[in-house]
Amino acid sequence: MNLKDILYRVSITATLGEMDREVKDISFNSKRVSRGCLFVAVSGLKHDGHQYIDDAVQSGAEVVICEKIPKTTDEDVTYVAVKSTPKALGILAANYYDNPSQKLKLIGITGTNGKTTTATLLYNLYMELGYHCGLISTVINKIAGREVPASYTTPDALALNALLAEMVQEGISHCFMEVSSHALEQSRVEGVTFAGAVFTNISHDHLDYHGSFENYIKAKKKLFDQLPAAAFAISNTDDRRGSIMLQNTKAEKLTYALKSVADIKGRMLANTLEGIELEIAGKEVWFKLIGGFNSYNLLAVYSVAVQMGEESDDVLTALSMSDGVSGRFERVGSSSGILGIVDYSHTPDALDNALKTIEEVRTKNEQLITIVGCGGNRDKAKRPIMGDIACKYSDKVIFTSDNPRDEDAQAIIEEMESGLDPVSMRKVLKIVDREEAIKTGCMLAKAGDIILVAGKGHETYQEIKGVKYPFDDREVLGRMLNMFSN
Repeated sequence: MNLKDILYRVSITATLGEMDREVKDISFNSKRVSRGCLFVAVSGLKHDGHQYIDDAVQSGAEVVICEKIPKTTDEDVTYVAVKSTPKALGILAANYYDNPSQKLKLIGITGTNGKTTTATLLYNLYMELGYHCGLISTVINKIAGREVPASYTTPDALALNALLAEMVQEGISHCFMEVSSHALEQSRVEGVTFAGAVFTNISHDHLDYHGSFENYIKAKKKLFDQLPAAAFAISNTDDRRGSIMLQNTKAEKLTYALKSVADIKGRMLANTLEGIELEIAGKEVWFKLIGGFNSYNLLAVYSVAVQMGEESDDVLTALSMSDGVSGRFERVGSSSGILGIVDYSHTPDALDNALKTIEEVRTKNEQLITIVGCGGNRDKAKRPIMGDIACKYSDKVIFTSDNPRDEDAQAIIEEMESGLDPVSMRKVLKIVDREEAIKTGCMLAKAGDIILVAGKGHETYQEIKGVKYPFDDREVLGRMLNMFSN
């Protein structure tokens, strides 16, 4: 593609060299540059791409996008200075792949919790309604049923546009996409056109990256601020920041809620470990999903569908038949009579929601055993909060490792217990090895008891010191429950 076409809509501050030239590829990694490539010098958390401009040129880059033209240049290379290389990368990527987001209906879902469930339910719903759909999520990416492995909640700008272009080529009409706060802050969705956006909720998470809760909120709000007038913006107004997301958006506004005044109002009629019953649009409907938090996810999905013109009865019928999402409050059955639950509750709010859900439906004649850890190289402030929440609702708690990454797992556990009072401390066991912790929880349980394994959900690995070891909470819990069944 011609450089001038790739640079369409990019804020350019200076140029040096021939502008009328062909570009064979785009990269922001100097190690992945080939002859005729355009290299974008992106400043990241760990590395500044400007330090690798010479390496990229030596590897064959013929165009360099940077924020300041280097003092030493190559006469055969074109240098283009821009205001922001992360933003430029998003726009360049969209142009290079012929703006695929404009050729399908792309719906973005953001929030602390519920993104994966909402996006996956929307994908399943629209597939059931007969559409060819795409899904971009933490768990997996899908193109009309074909699975594409996911490594990040939101891919980088090049990978995202390449994936969307593939979807367009395969005739995808709708794509449902999780949009993380990191992606918004890093301009990974710059240049992408959304047909609609959904806000689920916001709570304490990723403050290690954003620095403050206010910055975290501002990052989420960017999705709504960039929506075009033709799009729609849907927000949960039971969350007190829900109205903030809709401020200043050009898009059509729609709200949903269980408690407050909203355009789409739901009412909880029954909440059990078998499912939930909701009243939506005057209809009483039973859903297989478990928990009050899933009431909001279902309302969000319903709101998107009716906003896009689907018939209410068709939507509710299809949703009533929908199963849950892998690793999201997923039941693990066994012959032991013990109820196992695996949930991706890696934030205080998510853990609180999971435990509250169990609290609402349990008889109190059984034990609730919670096995939980916190990830390394992530927000440390949430660790004692999560430890306290686990003890608040549980009869026994086992603190264990999650994905310790580069940190010491024992030190993370000590931070989790740092705010506990003496009464809570008596409930706690500390077992660093996660499999041993799950095994111990199963040994302590008897028929009728409930075990919640929290934190990793769908993940099939455990990351320790830069190595990902195979580990699936669902498989381990199921195996241990059956091992100790009578």
